[in-house]
Amino acid sequence: MTTTTDGIWVKSSYSGNGGQCIEWAPSHASTTGTVPVRDSKQADGPVLMLSADAFAGLVAIARSAEL
Repeated sequence: MTTTTDGIWVKSSYSGNGGQCIEWAPSHASTTGTVPVRDSKQADGPVLMLSADAFAGLVAIARSAEL
């Protein structure tokens, strides 16, 4: 884990205002192949660096979850 990364952070357009969101930095992902992910409530907090395959798996799990 790291605490900073360059780039613009975005969260899913499906995110509501419930505060339980993660953000990712697509520009970093497209240039390095590593996807930074963080808690949207803690912008200065730790950043989890995922492989593209791991991030795709995370997205698949999120999409399949019953909310």
